[in-house]
Amino acid sequence: MIPFIISNKEIREAIIHRPGVLHCLIRHRMKQVGFIGTGVMGASLVRHLIKAGYSVTVFNRSVEKARALEKDGAKVASSLRETSEKADCVFTMVGFPQDVHGCYFGPGGILESARENTLLIDLTTSRPSLARDIAKAAKDRNMLCLDCPVSGGDVGARNGTLALMIGGDRATFDKAVPILKTFGTPNYMGPAGESSIISKQ
Repeated sequence: MIPFIISNKEIREAIIHRPGVLHCLIRHRMKQVGFIGTGVMGASLVRHLIKAGYSVTVFNRSVEKARALEKDGAKVASSLRETSEKADCVFTMVGFPQDVHGCYFGPGGILESARENTLLIDLTTSRPSLARDIAKAAKDRNMLCLDCPVSGGDVGARNGTLALMIGGDRATFDKAVPILKTFGTPNYMGPAGESSIISKQ
């Protein structure tokens, strides 16, 4: 949901004169965030997003890990659908490729539940073929998608200094940079799946 109209003139002036304002304008266009997977690293990223001003709804199979973030300002969802259906951006950070597949393609999953133009970002270190499958399915549904494995571990997540290796459409990457900078340094690696290949080298 866009809370106010931003004119092309405002955007042009922000690009030229006030890049910090541009970051703010883009953030307001992408206000509602869903975050799936609130383990040690995921929980830290959720806190960074909340501190940056995003409204974050979280989901985790172990509900107590999600509820631990309520004190930080997160809303706890009871399903993937509830996490995804009103979000402007959905992050996943889960354990294994099969978990990623279930989050996106399973019943009530992200691809079934999210709206058109939602930005989907998988932070899991997964398979290149799965990243490409998700990207194709997202495009078929008029959604945006990036695969974004991370490097830096628990400390990097806690400090907001993760290295982010990102695959997908370049224009989608450019749109995602402001939100990704809340917890790390975005590095564009190429088309969907490319980041998963590089992260495993």
